[in-house]
Amino acid sequence: MIQIEDLRLVDALAQAPSLSAAARALNVTPPALSARLRKLEATLGLALATRTARRLSLTAEGERFAQEGAALLAQLEALPESFRREDRRLTGTLRIAAPFGYGRHHIAPLLARFAQLHPGLRLQLDLRETPWPDRQDSDAVIHIGVVRDSSWIARTLAPNARWLCASPAYLRAHGTPGEPRELLGHACICIRENDEDVTLWRFRRPGAERGRGRKSPARETLRVVPAFTTNDGSVARQWAEQGLGLVLRSEWDAAEAVARGTLVRVLADWEFDSAPVTLLVPTRRGRTARVQALLQFFEETLGSGARNSAAAPARGQA
Repeated sequence: MIQIEDLRLVDALAQAPSLSAAARALNVTPPALSARLRKLEATLGLALATRTARRLSLTAEGERFAQEGAALLAQLEALPESFRREDRRLTGTLRIAAPFGYGRHHIAPLLARFAQLHPGLRLQLDLRETPWPDRQDSDAVIHIGVVRDSSWIARTLAPNARWLCASPAYLRAHGTPGEPRELLGHACICIRENDEDVTLWRFRRPGAERGRGRKSPARETLRVVPAFTTNDGSVARQWAEQGLGLVLRSEWDAAEAVARGTLVRVLADWEFDSAPVTLLVPTRRGRTARVQALLQFFEETLGSGARNSAAAPARGQA
């Protein structure tokens, strides 16, 4: 008979890169976990995982067991909510995924406040390069940028413009661009995030109209050749602060550097594709009271202008 510990075992294996990592997550030794896995496979008559010296991966049967087992675990965990006491305290585990930079600087402090409001909750914050609910291992996902197709509901929590910035030293040495086309002669720093076309930069001059006698159009699109590329937005900002080039970065990350003078906004009268802060949650049918409370908390703390938004092809960087 399948036990709840078996479901947790395969769930840990699905999320961990190795058997040792899964063992640490379950607070058991690797030999003990390996023995439990062999026993479960013998019970099922199936191979659930393949093992090498460096890596463990689930078989197709293991993937299916993990997916269906995770759904059962979620149902079991949510069961006490249907029998909550009259004080309606929230209990159980709430799993949130967020991008590394924004999650570390903004979501983690907010979750500390949220935990004080709901001491019966266990919170799990998973910081990832590109969080997305397709993995089905989170109750809510923080996404930076326009939302691509998803069955989850996207709730915009806060606007987030993107700024083109460079250090004062770089601008003194190489000049300050006055028009987008001048960027082709500058060193540009690009960030690989969300499977974006990161070298295609789109510009729009607010309120401008293409007309007779105007030298610069209201909209421009440039294909820049990056001098530096990274998948970490904080590294890209630091490179820009060190004078290596111009970076297109989210306002939430660049504003502090601009305020202290280590970065300067460039082409400030032009706008770039925005990257709003969005909370992805399940449909109402699959949404727990914990997720609903988190949604309400984020709406109140990150912005009062939250609204439902239709899923659309994503553009924008974290």
